[in-house]
Amino acid sequence: ARGLDLMQLGGRVEFHAGLDVERAKFAAAAWSALAVGAVTAAAGPIGFVGLVGPHLARLLVGPGHARITFTAAEKFFHAAGATHGTLYFKMLDDAAFYAANSLVSDRFLLTTGFNLHFTKPLRSGKVIAEGKWISGKRRVFIAEAHLMDEEGDEIGRGTGTFMRSHIALSGLDGYRPAD
Repeated sequence: ARGLDLMQLGGRVEFHAGLDVERAKFAAAAWSALAVGAVTAAAGPIGFVGLVGPHLARLLVGPGHARITFTAAEKFFHAAGATHGTLYFKMLDDAAFYAANSLVSDRFLLTTGFNLHFTKPLRSGKVIAEGKWISGKRRVFIAEAHLMDEEGDEIGRGTGTFMRSHIALSGLDGYRPAD
């Protein structure tokens, strides 16, 4: 735990404190993989998403950013032959949530509002949802997200407001306090 605390300080603090950074990163990844595997085996994919989603987003695109890729198929179409708006909302909300949640590690965030704009119909294919934290660090967070189709055209965008709840992550199924 000391090594992880030192690495969060940034810069070269961990090096100057005598920490073998590469060894600490490998150990953290190995223990995390074992823990996630155990939780996923016990609780299913919800535990995996809850444990890994925020941390994976933080590692891949940095704090305050999130990127989700999915494939839209005909089974998500409404009667007019395009993807139903609930899929737009779900992916925009998730991307904005993970961007905000990448800055929080102790409390559950709740979506308190979300403004959504449809800019182009989506038929099917690969879709990328990218979220970005805009403001807030204590109780209320604001994040935006946009959806792009496989041609790179924007198909939707939205802005969400997320509130830090009183629910500790350590008290929820699939979460465990850091040692």
